[in-house]
Amino acid sequence: MIEPALPSNEEERLEELISYNILDAMAEKDYDNLTAIASEICDTPISLISLIDDKRQWFMSNHGLDVKETPKEYAFCAHAIHNPDDVLIVQDSRTDERFVGNPLLDNPGVIFYAGVPLKTKNGYPLGTLCVIDNKPKLLSQSQIKSLRALSNQVMNLLELRKSEKLLKDANILLTEKNAELERYAFIAAHDLKSPLINMSGLLKLFNEKYEEKIDPHGIEILKHVGSSCLQLRKLIDGLFEYSNSNKILKEKKTEVNLRTLEKEIRGLFTFDNEVTITIDSTLETIEVNNAAINQILINAVSNAIKYNDKNHAVVDIEIKEDASYYYFQIGDNGPGVRDEDIGKLFDIYTVLSEHDQFGEKGNGIGLATIKKLIANLGGTIRAESPKGKGLQLIFNISK
Repeated sequence: MIEPALPSNEEERLEELISYNILDAMAEKDYDNLTAIASEICDTPISLISLIDDKRQWFMSNHGLDVKETPKEYAFCAHAIHNPDDVLIVQDSRTDERFVGNPLLDNPGVIFYAGVPLKTKNGYPLGTLCVIDNKPKLLSQSQIKSLRALSNQVMNLLELRKSEKLLKDANILLTEKNAELERYAFIAAHDLKSPLINMSGLLKLFNEKYEEKIDPHGIEILKHVGSSCLQLRKLIDGLFEYSNSNKILKEKKTEVNLRTLEKEIRGLFTFDNEVTITIDSTLETIEVNNAAINQILINAVSNAIKYNDKNHAVVDIEIKEDASYYYFQIGDNGPGVRDEDIGKLFDIYTVLSEHDQFGEKGNGIGLATIKKLIANLGGTIRAESPKGKGLQLIFNISK
């Protein structure tokens, strides 16, 4: 018997094998189906998916053989991986000097062997898909071709499994990073809000007490400081709102009366603004997360009013349903958004207009918060801006 030599790239090959995170995993039906097909096509009692690590061959699937691994020095597959582009065929191992005296000839009786290397995209052989018989045998060209096709399918499954694992790990990491970012935003906003309120109060007091002693240029500077404080406070409030959106989602669904909802939203905006707000729906009630739907609608209506260029703003809210979703469309009579800017509308911190109708700069958090809430409520949102018809926010939420 001749023990298999180590491939010249063994260190890199083993690193590639480990990257698939498959060694010692539980049996999977997809792989077992392939070994069963291989045995059927080649008319052999045994078919294996064998992976070669540094000390053993481990059977990822073992059709017709009740063994999970053997020592590497006995592995026929350890010889096969030396030529990753070829099929190793041993018609009668009893007459092959590489295998004479190999314990596997007696148990489980490896007389005939045909193995196709499982080669990765980087060219490294992980092991083989092999068929085994306890008597000498020949394979036809058609059988060999089919065996190659099955080995390709094994690698396709391994690549898919690896990609899914990487995607899952990336999603976990992204979720952790997002949670960490939200915690940071909440803490930062909380720590900044108190001294900012104090600063604004002191600035107001200073203006009231010393305004007559300051020249016009100084007064103008103080006004800019006050405006900056107000803008920063709005940004902090927006951060609070964005970071608290996940807490809002923890509330259970309740029945919301649409006429009551319409009255409440009107009460928030019509006192200080020339605005008409209507909810058009054949529904009397909807069963939703009340806090979430309130925040979504309030942010949307606020945005429609702030960036409206008409003396009298009009905001129409249409609500429909089907068996699975509630559908909302919020339209206004404002200037709309340019086609090239529609895709940026829901990006956090993206501001498309220098100032709103009150001369104040936005922070780009309101619509980003809407998108986040809707996504977590099982829905999607998009924007449309037909020429001369303002901005339309169209979204759905899962029932």
